[in-house]
Amino acid sequence: MKILVTGGTGFIGSHTVVELQAVGHEVIIVDNLSNSSADIVDKIELISGIKPELEIFNLSDKELTADFFKRNKDIDGIIHFAAFKAVGESVQEPLLYYRNNLESLVNILQGMKDSGIQNIVFSSSCTVYGQPDELPVSEDAPIKIAESPYGNTKQISEEIIKDTVKATDILAIALRYFNPIGAHDSAIIGELPLGIPNNLMPFITQTAIGIRECLSVFGDTYPTPDGTAIRDYIHVVDLAKAHVIAVDRMIQGNMANEFEVFNLGTGNGYSVLEVINSFEKVTGLKLNYKIVDRREGDITQVWANPDYSNNVLGWKAERGIDEMTLSAWKWEQVLANK
Repeated sequence: MKILVTGGTGFIGSHTVVELQAVGHEVIIVDNLSNSSADIVDKIELISGIKPELEIFNLSDKELTADFFKRNKDIDGIIHFAAFKAVGESVQEPLLYYRNNLESLVNILQGMKDSGIQNIVFSSSCTVYGQPDELPVSEDAPIKIAESPYGNTKQISEEIIKDTVKATDILAIALRYFNPIGAHDSAIIGELPLGIPNNLMPFITQTAIGIRECLSVFGDTYPTPDGTAIRDYIHVVDLAKAHVIAVDRMIQGNMANEFEVFNLGTGNGYSVLEVINSFEKVTGLKLNYKIVDRREGDITQVWANPDYSNNVLGWKAERGIDEMTLSAWKWEQVLANK
């Protein structure tokens, strides 16, 4: 099948392209390269032997997006990653996030409607749950008031998709995932944010390699065992494989409803300090870090109940925290030797 992957040169997108190609799908990528680079398609080719097609433009541009769909009516399914994703930045620049994340989705859905493309997998997030009342979080948990504009764009996006599904022939799966880290086993692709990282793992590896002087741990006064925030970290390859399963579920006609939601997590919560300890253990290195003030928009703790994804989607995370942190370090070392 021919699959469009928006944001396909990004961290999760590139790993998903590799997994799609591994099962025989043809992939076309659309990306504006705002947080990635075009040479990722060459790296994907090194892993899979197949160079995906890449078109570079901003999906928030209505005319360019409409033109793309006019030329690509043979697409069988879409995986939509392309969005800004930094919680802290979204608090500082809310209009940037609402414009980019929502306009791009509306343009894609309009293109699907006009071109008769039926299937879309949406990259959602556990941030839609806000600070949950109960842990672990299941798909039935209430959608709370978002803690950040980024989280709100994910909530609104799901609402836009649900309304569109009701009014059209479009089918959709929203994958609400937790915190992806790690890198491909080949260490050819991994997480490479442009500028200062917003996520924990690349900040850890860049500090260890000497790019950053010190790792900032945002708060140690949370009501958690060690005072630092807790998240459900998931290996990016496990996450990528879930997207392939979701696409196949749609195309093969196995959906139970026209709009489905699945949590993608391991079911285990790790604090910031536990992730640091894992990294130090598997690498033998000591990290230079300091405790700083909490970051606005961050929640205290969240981890998934993955039972529904395990039983209904037929997917399960396979890699543990030590494997995640070690793979991220191997990737950082490859970058340093280039």
